[in-house]
Amino acid sequence: MPTVAPLDLEGHVLGAAFLGNIPVFVTSAGSIHRLDGGEKVTQAHQGLLTAVKDDNNQTLLTGGEDGKVLRIAHDGSVTELASMPRKWISVVAPGPQGAIAYGVGKQAFVRMADGRTHEYAEERTVEGLAFAPKGLRLAIARYNGVTLRFAAAEGKPVDLEWKGAHTGVSFSPDGRFLVTTMQENALHGWKLDGTGETRHMRMTGYPSKVKSFSWSAKGKWLASSGAPAAIVWPFASKDGPMGKAPQELGTRANILVTQVSFHPAEDVLAIGFIDGMIIAVRMADGKEALLRRPGKGAITGMGWSADGKLLAFASAAGDCGVVDISG
Repeated sequence: MPTVAPLDLEGHVLGAAFLGNIPVFVTSAGSIHRLDGGEKVTQAHQGLLTAVKDDNNQTLLTGGEDGKVLRIAHDGSVTELASMPRKWISVVAPGPQGAIAYGVGKQAFVRMADGRTHEYAEERTVEGLAFAPKGLRLAIARYNGVTLRFAAAEGKPVDLEWKGAHTGVSFSPDGRFLVTTMQENALHGWKLDGTGETRHMRMTGYPSKVKSFSWSAKGKWLASSGAPAAIVWPFASKDGPMGKAPQELGTRANILVTQVSFHPAEDVLAIGFIDGMIIAVRMADGKEALLRRPGKGAITGMGWSADGKLLAFASAAGDCGVVDISG
């Protein structure tokens, strides 16, 4: 079995990631813990609401109850990117060319690398943000659908409508599909063909809400939590999962999957469960490997190192660590 280096932290840990080769763990209290020749701590926020890795420059983007958007580097240094006093910032997104997006109430903001900020008013609260893989196209998830905008360019936004509350959003790695998590137990998707025509994809049947999803390295698969197995939808064909059933990986009777994370290079999926257990499953043949036995608290975050040999994980009870699968 792979070796696990444990790290016990106080309270709820929101997520885990690798910045370069440094594992970092983010607590809801606002502290960032780094394992870099020993444990090092940066106090970033007074109450942290969201943390997203920026793969473009191996940093962490965070938003907090203190109204701040911060960029945190692998050495723990902190750069303030935005400040909205007395507002909560619970959604942030990294973009290309050093751009970032964040949402406050019914406003979405895009901050460019040079500090210029563009503001967009929505009719509903901004629930999720994502940039397309290429260019400064921004998806804004909201009630009853998604708004697509070209950041920093004047132009009419494109509205993708679907009834219900859309709570998160993601583009496929090739930019051909857009998928949202919903308040109901479902994902919803659109096929974007560039002509203005869009086709809907309904991905339903989950026993609980989908709170974690992950694209495979080449975008052939989209894995999701919210069931007693990882639900993995096929996106390799031109129509994605339309008319196709998903695969169910790592099935455990009545024990919910809470986190999923695809390996950075291989079609291998790490699956974290509500009881703290983590397994890895190979897409090609469904072969499973136990990475961690059940522990304290649900798995709340997972992140791979760039070489795919290490997996950092976080739990709701502060029961964190790093799994070494190289042996």
